[in-house]
Amino acid sequence: MISVQFFYIIFITLLTLTTLSKLGLLLLNIKHITKHFDRVPSQFQDKITLEEHQKAQNYTITKNKLSIFNIFLNIGVLLFWLFTGALNTLSQQIITFFPNLSEVTLAIVIILSFSFINMLIDLPVSIYTTFVIEEKYGFNKTSPKIFIIDLLKGLALSMIIGIPLLSLIFYFIQYSGNLWWLYAWLLIITFQFVMLWAYPRFIAPLFNKFTPMQDSELIAQINKLTEKCKINFKDYYVMNASLRSSHGNAYFTGFGNNRRIVFFDTLLETLNRDQVLAVLAHELGHLVKGHIKKHLIIYSLVLLFGLYLLGVLFSSPLMYEAFHIVNCSPA
Repeated sequence: MISVQFFYIIFITLLTLTTLSKLGLLLLNIKHITKHFDRVPSQFQDKITLEEHQKAQNYTITKNKLSIFNIFLNIGVLLFWLFTGALNTLSQQIITFFPNLSEVTLAIVIILSFSFINMLIDLPVSIYTTFVIEEKYGFNKTSPKIFIIDLLKGLALSMIIGIPLLSLIFYFIQYSGNLWWLYAWLLIITFQFVMLWAYPRFIAPLFNKFTPMQDSELIAQINKLTEKCKINFKDYYVMNASLRSSHGNAYFTGFGNNRRIVFFDTLLETLNRDQVLAVLAHELGHLVKGHIKKHLIIYSLVLLFGLYLLGVLFSSPLMYEAFHIVNCSPA
């Protein structure tokens, strides 16, 4: 029988290893940037000045330092929830406040409340990123009004999409026995593919305006590139990214017959056609090299293992005792 102390050791060890790997990559990146801070790479010396190069390096270092802060913030919040009894306190308060709700509805309310509190904790970092860092380096175009509207839209979508999904998962937990984790995995994977199909058509337009590309010469060049890569895209759109940021990018999205290539309007305004094609070629390279498929496979396997582990722990009093959760254990 695994003791609570041994459970703690396993949990803290895995958390430490994960944290160290993330921190290590960020610190290595900062070290490399600092080492080459005072000189422009030879292949770009005739294209950008040292001042422009250093501004870009400072921006990357600042973002990496913020990522390091976020890592420690997230760890602190996680440990607070799990080891102080705060998660149990939240659950008990909601159960007391809503005594007549069903178990499934109570579980959904608890998860939504937990997510909302975490969103509030993360909100200052998001505000600082947008209105301090991005503003400092000349990228921010987001007004406070747009920021608040995006936040409210995101909350509404989370409710509309999340509540039915959580309801089905808790239905599986109640009525599918010990294999609930497998049914939940199949549901989440199916949901992911549905979202890949639905995102460009129904969700993305809620936040940005998409218009068909009108540059016929660029379209012809894009067609040549996609044919060379043996990739079939029918729709090319321009997104009004300048509403929120001056960053330029291009991406492909969708699934099946609903695939499209999207260009930020900022990209088309600041780069010539050859440069736009170079950016697109980079993005298409992920598809040609199978990075998207590999990511989906790895994600699916990690999710399966995680849900299986949760299924094992769900029926054991150990997890509830370790995380100070009372009156919730099924044992």
